[in-house]
Amino acid sequence: MYPRKDYLDILIKYKDIKLIKVITGVKRCGKSTLLLQFKDYLLKNKIKEENIIYMNFESSLWYDISDYRKLCDYIKEKYHSQKLYILLDEIQNIKQWEKAVNSFLVDIDCDIYITLSNAYLLSSELTTLLAGRVLTLKLYPFSFKEYNEINKTKDKEENFKNYLQYGGMPLTLSLQEKDVIMNYLMDIKDVVLKNDVMTRNNMKDIALLDNLFHYLSSVIGNLTSISKIVEFLNKEGNKTHNETIDNYLKMLENAYIIYRVPRFSLDEKVLLNKQGKYYFVDNGIRNVINGFHQYDSGASFENIVYMELLRRGYQVYVGKYKEIEIDFIATKPDEDTRYYQVCRNISDDKVLEREKRSLLSVHDNYPKTIITFDKVIEGNIDGIKIINIIDFLLS
Repeated sequence: MYPRKDYLDILIKYKDIKLIKVITGVKRCGKSTLLLQFKDYLLKNKIKEENIIYMNFESSLWYDISDYRKLCDYIKEKYHSQKLYILLDEIQNIKQWEKAVNSFLVDIDCDIYITLSNAYLLSSELTTLLAGRVLTLKLYPFSFKEYNEINKTKDKEENFKNYLQYGGMPLTLSLQEKDVIMNYLMDIKDVVLKNDVMTRNNMKDIALLDNLFHYLSSVIGNLTSISKIVEFLNKEGNKTHNETIDNYLKMLENAYIIYRVPRFSLDEKVLLNKQGKYYFVDNGIRNVINGFHQYDSGASFENIVYMELLRRGYQVYVGKYKEIEIDFIATKPDEDTRYYQVCRNISDDKVLEREKRSLLSVHDNYPKTIITFDKVIEGNIDGIKIINIIDFLLS
């Protein structure tokens, strides 16, 4: 098991706090592994095996437990006055699971950790169902920093090339052949679309969903809108309309496989809801759809930077100042706003001037950065930090 130290540290920090720890993320990003690593931590810190209950509801071991009543009965039979640590993996497979989880907090002395692969019960709805007793931890595929640390035998440039191409889904690190990696990534895509999107939402038009997914993979880093997507799909022979595509997009977001980034108007100080950009949770999944021959592109760099900003806890927007676009505005409650331009190559003076112009159009003193694969220019130009993308990801 590859260690997920940063995430594990968060679980350890909130251990024994009377909140339900909810770990979310796309399928196969490592939620089960993290839960098992936390179990190992408990055992090493003198929590007895009989006081730890780990249940993975994708395993045939638990097929007989299909609803909250059976889960309640099983857990409460295991309780004998000593505190239980309850680790419930893929809990969404249990009908009305939230009733069981709430009852555990009321009826027994316990510390609860659950994983979910679908956001259909997250945010305000999940908080309501769990009576406000919830702490959410978003788990993503490996960051490049994690990926590079695991692959210490290779230099960071080679690791970045592989990361850019195959992404950071944990199992890909143990696979050697390109064809095997591609098949594995395609399988993840199919499982998410069929199980977390279609089956869970009683959808029937797999062709439309697949065409939508392919379209999104081709417009990474480009502004788009629901009406524009509908227009494209209809031209391709699909019969659909705005409401359907809006619902499909939300389902894909709820499966954590794509992320929509809204536009924010810096001059008007408002969110612009009609247009936005879409990014994939992992470059490898995007590349297996759009073609591995196109992996080394500006859009791929943007995708990596966007996901890294999410890992670092930022709220991210696409910036607009009058007619000028800024790739990313990143905000945190306890930090200054940050502006980022992402460009594969800025050795051309015209390209550099264009990227600088976007950032300098914003007349404030917040940090402004150009992230590039170039090593020709580094440092500070006109108050703008220039940083190589590998250095940014490892910082």
